[in-house]
Amino acid sequence: MSAPTAAVTRRVAAEFLGAMLLAAIVVGSGIAATGLSNDVGVQLLVNAASTALGLFVLITVLGPISGAHFNPAVSLADLVLGHRGAREVGAYIAAQIAGCIVGAMLANVMFDAEVVSISTTDRVSPGHLVAEVVATAGLIFAIFALVRSGRAHLAAVVVGAYIGSAYFFTSSTSFANPAITIGRMFSDSFAGIAPGSAPWFIAAQLAGAVLGLALVRWLLQVPGRTSASTKTETETEAAPATTAS
Repeated sequence: MSAPTAAVTRRVAAEFLGAMLLAAIVVGSGIAATGLSNDVGVQLLVNAASTALGLFVLITVLGPISGAHFNPAVSLADLVLGHRGAREVGAYIAAQIAGCIVGAMLANVMFDAEVVSISTTDRVSPGHLVAEVVATAGLIFAIFALVRSGRAHLAAVVVGAYIGSAYFFTSSTSFANPAITIGRMFSDSFAGIAPGSAPWFIAAQLAGAVLGLALVRWLLQVPGRTSASTKTETETEAAPATTAS
């Protein structure tokens, strides 16, 4: 295996590992929360706090390896901005989806539930879909605004804080991640989503990613940029973060 191929393999493996652990955190903390309290507000607080802290750790640890996307919306934005090639982004997305599915199953096992239990929680409503557009747009904007302004080292704090907050200011509890949306179908628990709801959420998330990327390009224009192939030093830096809820 050549050195470049080995490097890509390590990055893809890091994306799988990070997505798996992220899904385990999201689903597992949701299951734990329902056992700790019957108060939905307390359950959501436990889920949000665990996810925010977990994101901080995962991005800090795995960011130097792969950029810690764990999210197809982030990887696709990276592709559009020219930070990564299509082949690597495709491998990232496959690893993210597989990792989130395995992570949800792992959470089920840790809490003595069936390995696979398809969620029956219908989450589709106009408000929830708008919330997913807003949540994903905000996430993409936060990540790539940091990258373009040379502050990517703050990603772990900013992304964790944003997602923790978005659990409460969005009606959908901020999934903001197509891979985690797919993974959460495999756990009929607090964090689950019914298969019939998932495509709608993913469509809203992708729309939000487009909006967030448009805001980045408009508000943080690169001085002297003359073509899509001309990148500043900060633009060539890998996108440093992800989300899930």
